[in-house]
Amino acid sequence: MGIYLNPNNENCRMALNSQIYVDKTELIAYTNLVLKTEQRFLCVSRPRRFGKSMAAHMLAAYYNLSPISAGN
Repeated sequence: MGIYLNPNNENCRMALNSQIYVDKTELIAYTNLVLKTEQRFLCVSRPRRFGKSMAAHMLAAYYNLSPISAGN
């Protein structure tokens, strides 16, 4: 059974005050894998405020990257 956080719990306060890093590199790897296939349409369903727009902006920046915008 997992550990659940509740707002009155010290672990919850500690998590809320921490910097949380979420690695989205698997999203790029998976998108690269299915990009030119029948499965190229992705549905990212997550709860509110869970980084959907950030992930979309990350993918847009990744695929629009040109040598000039990379600092060359």
